Amino acid sequence: MTSFTLTSSQVTLAEFLALPETKPAGEYIDGKIYQKPMPQGEHSILQGSLVTAINQVGKPQQLACAFPELRSTFGGRSIVPDVSVFEWQRIPRKANGRIENKFKIPPDWVIEILSPEQSPSRVISKITFCLQQGTKLGWFIEPEDESVMVLLPNQLPDVKYGEDKLPVLQVLGDLQLTVADVFSWLQL
Repeated sequence: MTSFTLTSSQVTLAEFLALPETKPAGEYIDGKIYQKPMPQGEHSILQGSLVTAINQVGKPQQLACAFPELRSTFGGRSIVPDVSVFEWQRIPRKANGRIENKFKIPPDWVIEILSPEQSPSRVISKITFCLQQGTKLGWFIEPEDESVMVLLPNQLPDVKYGEDKLPVLQVLGDLQLTVADVFSWLQL
């Protein structure tokens, strides 16, 4: 992630949220604005395939919904995970039942896909922040070595490879994925 030269004394969270959205998205973390890198081929395929796979199981039964690049603002930060998954009953809704535009709660499951120019420690830090705020599951996908680091609250990270089965939200018990399944999506 490339950092803008703004500091917390130059912009507050409220001021950041009043700024126009950028492409790729900016994130507000600890008083600084970080520009996400523009997704490239592998990142885009993995992101789209994950959203599709999760929604094929989660949406028809109203169990959960996966969102690509959804801004969530909570805990003094405003972040845009690559994939945010919310259990169905936690999806913010308006009084008329329609989905809210602004999400002010942490996702139940956060998935980040490392891009070549990103700092792994910064991305992992974003996932651990989400876990501290109530997120139940985090995945850190590293395309270069075809691994998925699984992060759970109050547990050490677990790196998985190959045919290792990946944990998903409990409500999505019918979703079965291995690391090899995830990286097979890169073969067109």
